[in-house]
Amino acid sequence: MLILRDIGLLIVGLSLLLKGADWLVEGSVSLARRLGMSPLIIGLTIVAMGTSAPETAASIAAALANSGDIAIGNVYGSNIANLALIGGLCAVIRPIQVQRASLRRDMPLMIGTALFLWPCLKNGQLTRPAAALLIFVFAVLLSFMIRSERKRFSSGKELTLEERIHLKMPSKPIGPSISQILLGILSLAGGAKLTIWGASSLGRQVGLSEAVIGLTIVAVGTSLPELLTSLAASFKRQDDLSIGNLVGSNIFNTLFVIGVSGLVRPFQVHPRFLGVDYWVMIAVSVLFTWFAFSRDKISRQAGTALLGVYLSYLIYLLYSNNIE
Repeated sequence: MLILRDIGLLIVGLSLLLKGADWLVEGSVSLARRLGMSPLIIGLTIVAMGTSAPETAASIAAALANSGDIAIGNVYGSNIANLALIGGLCAVIRPIQVQRASLRRDMPLMIGTALFLWPCLKNGQLTRPAAALLIFVFAVLLSFMIRSERKRFSSGKELTLEERIHLKMPSKPIGPSISQILLGILSLAGGAKLTIWGASSLGRQVGLSEAVIGLTIVAVGTSLPELLTSLAASFKRQDDLSIGNLVGSNIFNTLFVIGVSGLVRPFQVHPRFLGVDYWVMIAVSVLFTWFAFSRDKISRQAGTALLGVYLSYLIYLLYSNNIE
């Protein structure tokens, strides 16, 4: 009976995720057109933070429950899944074009924020001052990215043909667009929560450790909004929205989600999160950026390689669970 309940939660959760992703993409693209902004900056801000709401809720709940391993494992696992699993899957379905603005500004910032996390955790704990610093840096970077992208879009000098077409297409009024975005975010958050409940219960029944549950089930579960949103954006040929969502979510997770969790309740950091798992997150970020720089896109071959990396990481996680 318990297994049937968990499977039912998974089915309902995934249904909500599918519809929520569609609403979020449609509303975001329409809002960008109405405001005369690029889909990239909407993806980096509204969509990234909206799809990362489950990560925020899950990590705060874990911190309050004194489960620091799940709080930080959720972020590490989500960041790795965003680029290797979601980015790889989207690229295999259809290669993802990457704007120069994202190559020059956003992807280096993504790697930089991940590296900045190291000194904040190196003593084996996340203190409130370190958590506050992470949130402050996030606010500064968010302001910088918004100003930079608005300046680029308003000047019109570096706009691509797709962006010029985007500006000329009809859009809904602001009110319905915002309503559609909010409805999409709520559906994604609710769907992710139901999916995580079902999957985590199944994971405990088969004997997975808390750290591995955080790095796998909770991480992938909270990344489902990014997955469905990026897939929906890819099918609608909104590559800027897809890239902005993935890169922006990783920046948001690293700085804001970990920062807020540490502010709510400082926690000890398991040694593994300063070891292999941390460096896998860095390596995946660098690999994703290198693929994008090499051809100004994430090709199908690159997507296949990223999926291979993610599969290898999952095998390592299951192995490490057995020897803990």
